[in-house]
Amino acid sequence: MSGDGPERLRGRRREFDALEELVSEVEAGRSAVLVLRGDAGIGKSALLDHLAARVGHRIARGAGAESEMELPFAGLHQLCAPFLGRLGSLPPPQREALATAFGLSTGPPPDRFLVGLAVLGLLTEVAAEQPLLCLVDDAQWLDRVSAQTLAFVARRMLAEPLALVFASREQQGRDDFTGLPELTLDGLDDTGARALLDAAADGPMDERIRDRILAEARGNPLALLELPHDRIGAEPADGLDLPGPGPVTDRIERSYLARVRSLPAATQRLLLTAAAEPIGDVTLLRRAAERLGISPAAAGPAVTAGLLDVRALVRFRHPLLRSAIYRSAGLAELRETHRVLAEVTDPDLDPDRRAWHLARATLRPDESVAAELESSAERALARGGTAAAAAFLAHAAVLTPHPRRKATRALAAAQVKLRAGAPAAARDLLALAGSGDLDELGRARVDLLQAQIAFASSRIDEALPLLLATARRLVPLDAGLARESFLETLSAAMFAGRLASGTNVREVAAAAQKTSPPATKPPRNADLLLNALATRFTGGYRDAVAASRDAVRAFRRETDPEEVLRWSWLASALAAEMWDDEGWTELATRHVRTARTVGALTELPLALNSRVVVHTYAGELDAAALLIAEIDRLQEAVGSSFAAYGTMTLAAWRGRVHEAAPLIEASMEDALNRGEGIGVAVARRAGAVLHNGLGRYEEAFDAARLASAHPHDLAAANWGLVELVEAGVRSGRVDAAEAALVRLTRTTDAAATDWALGVQARSRALLSQGDAAEELYREAIERLGRTRVAAESARAHLPTPHRRNARDGLPREPARGRAVTDSWAVRRRRGGPAPNGPCPLSVRPRGTPVRTGDA
Repeated sequence: MSGDGPERLRGRRREFDALEELVSEVEAGRSAVLVLRGDAGIGKSALLDHLAARVGHRIARGAGAESEMELPFAGLHQLCAPFLGRLGSLPPPQREALATAFGLSTGPPPDRFLVGLAVLGLLTEVAAEQPLLCLVDDAQWLDRVSAQTLAFVARRMLAEPLALVFASREQQGRDDFTGLPELTLDGLDDTGARALLDAAADGPMDERIRDRILAEARGNPLALLELPHDRIGAEPADGLDLPGPGPVTDRIERSYLARVRSLPAATQRLLLTAAAEPIGDVTLLRRAAERLGISPAAAGPAVTAGLLDVRALVRFRHPLLRSAIYRSAGLAELRETHRVLAEVTDPDLDPDRRAWHLARATLRPDESVAAELESSAERALARGGTAAAAAFLAHAAVLTPHPRRKATRALAAAQVKLRAGAPAAARDLLALAGSGDLDELGRARVDLLQAQIAFASSRIDEALPLLLATARRLVPLDAGLARESFLETLSAAMFAGRLASGTNVREVAAAAQKTSPPATKPPRNADLLLNALATRFTGGYRDAVAASRDAVRAFRRETDPEEVLRWSWLASALAAEMWDDEGWTELATRHVRTARTVGALTELPLALNSRVVVHTYAGELDAAALLIAEIDRLQEAVGSSFAAYGTMTLAAWRGRVHEAAPLIEASMEDALNRGEGIGVAVARRAGAVLHNGLGRYEEAFDAARLASAHPHDLAAANWGLVELVEAGVRSGRVDAAEAALVRLTRTTDAAATDWALGVQARSRALLSQGDAAEELYREAIERLGRTRVAAESARAHLPTPHRRNARDGLPREPARGRAVTDSWAVRRRRGGPAPNGPCPLSVRPRGTPVRTGDA
């Protein structure tokens, strides 16, 4: 790439240098990513055009379209379309995932991870033959799944001659490209602006008009190029007016519209048709023009005026021109244009785009159009396009003439909107459903979704009684749905935990036990899970072990994405409660994978936080940190404020007190405000881990005592007991440590897994001495070494005052565990506690037995 660029790119030396560096990286065989950011008209598109024109490498182009944001994978398909003939070279799982995403084949919703790998593999293969630059304009208008996939690819490119360059306006909320290398484009300075304006002018310009344009443009290059067209033939006195109100983009659009309205009527109609057909298909545009009675020659004046480029694709001079034409059209004209575009779109090759045009062409309720939109929603869900499916269903509901069917479709749309991370839109659709002609079961479903929205919006006090009342209401109407509702109510009650006001988890469990599951063989997984949890909260731990193992085992075999999304958190929490590290890991991992695959943005923060804790226990700290970065981006995108439980847990295990302590305090306050008792337990337990690791045993004891105070806090209470034993021993509170061990042993003996018995052995060793203690440490190391919880295994290797020279012959400490216990390095180096925490060298007479109580 060379040269200073065309006149319209004056004053962009900094940007040219950045692009030159990017091209040099690619030519050297290294990948590169850049996000060009700035306001509309600031020069992003011009820089992409300049880059495409100046390099002698292969170029792939794509662009987001505001009108196509509802169509899943539309932007990604546009970019990858030239390379789809190479799909056969991809590994079969990736090939099948991408083919399903693009509608080339049918199958279950494609795994987003596999789709991302497939796109990465496809682009990498092309780049291996010749350096490849992928240029994506108007990235802020990409459909959600395309943006997420391209961001995934951008973060995983390695040593290949491949570049991804995105041009995007600044976005509020959702921005999948946050964190990628970026270059912000500002307006031109006064000198550059004057030079560009002079170069663009057709002749001498009155100084006052010139100053007016400079004031209005505010350094925006597109404004400097377009606004002079408003001043052709203007009198000098016109330049004395003050700049018009509104943003620069509004004035640019008005300038464009003035030029469009000077063209023949047929040309204006053709431009509107092109603006309503976002993919730029020349053949489709010609067919539509023929239906509208527009001559092919009508494009000539627009091309001559530099507003339209008709080649392999139809392209507007600038995206603002397209949007200005579309938004300024009358409703009747828009409907007629979309109707014709629907007629010329092949219903077999592109049914969803046809349905999209039909929806915009239809004013009155029309069942045939609503049915097509409903079918498009089903296809979108099958391809993992949750947001697109919600949009199709919402359109279908509005266009449905039959009152009961309208309400049913509105309810379905609200459910999918909630899954897509849009609770406000879900509430609006729910209002439409509630105003419809629903039977008693339908009204109960509306109440259920209302409660689910409240729960998803962290309004637990509102959600919990509404969930319980709806579950009871459903018992005579639909036994299966009633039990599912009880299961959701249990989940909400578990979140409320110690902070529940009124309805508590034991009350919900007792009510659930009074219901009978549907007579299905084999029993439904949801019924197995409800039975296990209800028994756990009413009968006790030991009584629930067998039922819990059956439920976890069944859920590990579950393949229905809907079931995985609904119940994975409960099932994985139950696995952790039962000290089942294999089940816990598998269920949490699949929860994340499924939520990503179907685009369940409301569910994904919870799934990711759970997976962070699993990674931390496994000693996989880098993997945990990557997920935390994803959580931050996701919450910014969807406006969610899910508590940072995973971040807090990771920081505590790492012993980063300056990071962990504020997180624990903030999480505690946040949990109290939300009414999430489980959050209080998790935060207290994180504090106990942090302080035990730093040798601050007094603080650790207080935190662990509070963390373990409520046995119904699944897993968190048990894990709090583990910390309480250690903190009690090392702070001299031996009686409290013994009592904690008694409680801990009741669960670990009943569970009888290597994780449970290994933790028990390590805790017993803390309360023992000499050969008895060493034998218990050996047992703990052997048992925990067979599990996935490398962090717990590493803690069993830590030296204690009476083990300083007793390490010979022990199995090696797992490398991943060493990463976790870096925060405990003082004790490892000194063979004892950190300086600010007392630890008695002798906690009891040698050989004294430890009371364990009945299991």
